[in-house]
Amino acid sequence: MNSLKSTFWISNFVFCFSLLNFVIQSANAKEINIYSYRSPALLTPFTSEYEKEFSVKFNILHAKKGLAQRLKSEGKNSPADLILTEDISRLSELSDMDLVRTFNSPIIDKNVPHHLRDINKKWVSLSTRARIIGISNKRVSSGAIQNIEDLANPKFKGKICTRIGSHPYNRALLASIIAHQGERKAQLWAEALVSNFARKPKGNDRAQAKAIYSGECDIVLMNTYYFALMKFNEENPEQKKWAQATDIIFYNQNNRGQHINVSGAAVAKYSKNYNAALKFIEWLTMPKAQKIYANINFEYPVNPNVKLDGKIMEWGTFKADELPISKIAEFSKKAQMIIDRVGW
Repeated sequence: MNSLKSTFWISNFVFCFSLLNFVIQSANAKEINIYSYRSPALLTPFTSEYEKEFSVKFNILHAKKGLAQRLKSEGKNSPADLILTEDISRLSELSDMDLVRTFNSPIIDKNVPHHLRDINKKWVSLSTRARIIGISNKRVSSGAIQNIEDLANPKFKGKICTRIGSHPYNRALLASIIAHQGERKAQLWAEALVSNFARKPKGNDRAQAKAIYSGECDIVLMNTYYFALMKFNEENPEQKKWAQATDIIFYNQNNRGQHINVSGAAVAKYSKNYNAALKFIEWLTMPKAQKIYANINFEYPVNPNVKLDGKIMEWGTFKADELPISKIAEFSKKAQMIIDRVGW
């Protein structure tokens, strides 16, 4: 990736950027400026392949938070062409703040199911991940849990561990329950879930699997790709042990289906390279890129014509909830209010 020619003005907001000196590029159809919440490890396989195939160079600003605020402060002077993110709430935030532009693409419409696209064509999902239940394969029977609602059962008191409820992954899960069952039932479920905790919520998804291995917890919530990153971790064999101690459950398979969240993309409102940015998004929905999501990132393709194979098939397929993904963003604020009320 090339160096940029002039340094951006850094605002007074505090951001966690992995690339601090991202600088302004003039419009160039052979270069695309990306603002990304996705880590370099998850994004590089795509940009490297695309650079090789189309001779396009990428200038990438990686961030853990604050990109919407940065785009707003930069306004028309923003060099960003494309925003990549890993959660529906952040995609929705970009649209709500009028930071992205509408795009029309028959290719995207063909490759991505309707429920995974924005009705106003401001963003599109590129991959999905299932927020599964992990159980100790020594202390919990495989048939003990069928639905996400089962985690409210008092028989699991002192057995459940999660990361904090306000994390976007857990907030999205609760938002999906609100969408299906209403706010009252969602709160009752969350209250019962909290009463079943083995410990105060902490750590990331891998830390929950580690707690199963150590015997601190019997049941956890995690994303499928975290399970895979542990299961196939050659650099840190200790994490393989965490995965080996854990079985995964795809829940609600006899009714609405497994809750999913998405990674996605949007074209920046003031993109100088709109056509190039849109072409890259289109490519990301095609089979070659969709297979990279599955085989390297262990995420599930959004393109229904892409057949799964390889390591991701080791734990099988599942029936996914087809709730319009925008509904999760719609109920996100209510989900956070419940999380605050129940002390998750």
